[in-house]
Amino acid sequence: MRYTFFGKNMSVTDEIKGKAAKKLDRIEKLFPENAEASVTFSADRNKTKIEVSVPLHKRVLRAEVSEYDVNAGIDAVVDILEKQMIKYKSRLRERRRRNTATNEELSFIDDGPEPEGNGDIVIQKTKRFALKPMDAHEAVMEMELLGHSFYVFRNDRTDEVNVVYKRSVGEYGLIEPQ
Repeated sequence: MRYTFFGKNMSVTDEIKGKAAKKLDRIEKLFPENAEASVTFSADRNKTKIEVSVPLHKRVLRAEVSEYDVNAGIDAVVDILEKQMIKYKSRLRERRRRNTATNEELSFIDDGPEPEGNGDIVIQKTKRFALKPMDAHEAVMEMELLGHSFYVFRNDRTDEVNVVYKRSVGEYGLIEPQ
């Protein structure tokens, strides 16, 4: 696995790069040999935000953690990526049993041992509701009134289903179908 390091509002020293590479080497066996990880360190007040993105054949695995201690942040990011990759491989293997179209995607990333766990997804609750036609600003107000982090609505201009969501930085996002 190859690593590319970036720093925002801080310089990434060789010591930090070495520690990050050593920790990421721990999960290298889960990824294809030609995988490239992009590691970004950003200073934000007293915390350091660590973001790691690993593009795969048709997907991108991404983990982000903010910690006071850089080493603890690197450990947390590696743990998140490990769980994501194990879950991703398990889902692909499960799909392969039902659908041969996923064989190509799995062949690009699978060169290691079978991960533990069954990767089953259990849906605990199903909720049904009427989609009200409204604009994005009204949907944000509804979301805030309900205290949710996202809100599904029918856009009154396009008559398509859209989603507004609250971003971690306090702003809002809008998801529209293509």
